[in-house]
Amino acid sequence: MFQILATDSIKEEGLQPLLELENAQVHMDNIDSENIDLTKIDALLVRSATKVNRELLDRMPSLKIVGRAGVGVDNIDISEATKKGIVVVNAPDGNTISTAEHTFAMMAALLRNIPQAHSTVKNGEWKRNQYIGSELYGKTLGIIGMGRIGSELAKRARAFGMAVKVFDPFLTQERAGVLGVQLSTFDDLLPQADIISVHTPLTKETKGLLNEKTLSFTKKGVYLLNCARGGIIDEIALAQFIEKGHVAGAALDVFEVEPPGNHPLLNLDSVIVTPHLGASTKEAQLNVATQVAKEIRTFLENKPVANSINLPAMSKEIYEKIQPFHQLAKEMGKIVSECHNKGISELTVTYSGTAAELETTFLTKALLSGFFQNRIDVTVNEVNAIHVAKERGIMVGEKITGDTFGYANTVTVTALGDGETFTARGTYIEHYGPRIVNLDGFNIDFHPSGNLLYIQHMDRPGVIGHVGKVLGDHNVNIATMQVGRKEAGGEAIMVLSFDKPLQEDMIEKLKSLKDIVTINSIILQ
Repeated sequence: MFQILATDSIKEEGLQPLLELENAQVHMDNIDSENIDLTKIDALLVRSATKVNRELLDRMPSLKIVGRAGVGVDNIDISEATKKGIVVVNAPDGNTISTAEHTFAMMAALLRNIPQAHSTVKNGEWKRNQYIGSELYGKTLGIIGMGRIGSELAKRARAFGMAVKVFDPFLTQERAGVLGVQLSTFDDLLPQADIISVHTPLTKETKGLLNEKTLSFTKKGVYLLNCARGGIIDEIALAQFIEKGHVAGAALDVFEVEPPGNHPLLNLDSVIVTPHLGASTKEAQLNVATQVAKEIRTFLENKPVANSINLPAMSKEIYEKIQPFHQLAKEMGKIVSECHNKGISELTVTYSGTAAELETTFLTKALLSGFFQNRIDVTVNEVNAIHVAKERGIMVGEKITGDTFGYANTVTVTALGDGETFTARGTYIEHYGPRIVNLDGFNIDFHPSGNLLYIQHMDRPGVIGHVGKVLGDHNVNIATMQVGRKEAGGEAIMVLSFDKPLQEDMIEKLKSLKDIVTINSIILQ
């Protein structure tokens, strides 16, 4: 039974995808509630109030996924979550329309002095001449960041007869043409725009993007809008540029510190503000909660999520193609770890045939997660696998080869450590599933699942019979057996499968048999 905690007053209506999940229990409570055992929570849903930092993550050892009901994830320590193998997902487009509409409303209100005029009329005054505004028609809107919200804002601006210039290093000329906007450099946009609106995430590159230096390049009388993230505009510099008349006014929905307290911008008549309302519509609040709830349900159902911050997203079509190889890679990682139970300094994964056409990095991470599963006491999955390997001094490499070894595809992993190597090769055959076709140079063929015993032995008459007799004498039934050898009378292997795991004392009895070299127990899905 999955334990799910939804905090920050996320409404029940938005949690329906999870409430309908049979093997899940949803708790709607405060993160510090005495009614919640954080050590047992598998999934956490938050808005912006809950700070998902290292301290909180350390208190939640069972946590597998964090869902942010919204776009911004600056209240979540992505790096720490990744290290712990915790997936982070958000709802990138659930509040797109809401924020774009709010930005446009703020822009119109700013140029027409609507909040200021409203206030005076409420106070019994009638100052028509004091609040003469400017039209949006014919103005040039400069948009910094042309993501979902920026694109929606551009549509509305063009409908009002505005020219739209855009700075976004990831936007192509072709895409700009489709959107009806003019692609510009940052330096060219600043002096040409009558109004500038920022729509980027807050990163180390965008923090203070509009600062004392860059604001000096803007057109005199420019208006600034920030309905994205506090901190993109240097607020002290903005106040100074408004006070000296270079910036005509600003509309802010966000601040670097919220609430802003006694802030110099709040004392300026040409600044209009709202308390972070961009996503605050009934529709948006429901949309983002539902979207992230669906993502978490998808994850808990062991399907690929579409909006992960720290895990590659993939379409349903790609998922269906990669899933059999994902299973193969993960089981191969477990097999190599158990069969070569020594220190490892290097792991190399080689892909061929149709396997090489897939997202091999994702497969390599799956293989690593299987490899580490029984080696270390922390959760390892596709999110943190590379980090864990690097942390333990294991070099991980990928190769592509044209040699398919007679199969349509192969995945080969070679482990190097303590001067020894171990190689496993697998393939996926339609209608037959994943198969292991070579172990440490021995050709073999078995399905990687269940309770397995990997036995290295000398190719002598009676060895297989002795193993069978010991098992039979103890009423242990062999489900399947596969054997392989390089040459008659030399080294050989056998892989046996059982309905239940063998007891340790039984394995010790088998190890004592003549001509047995090594035995490794492997438990797969």
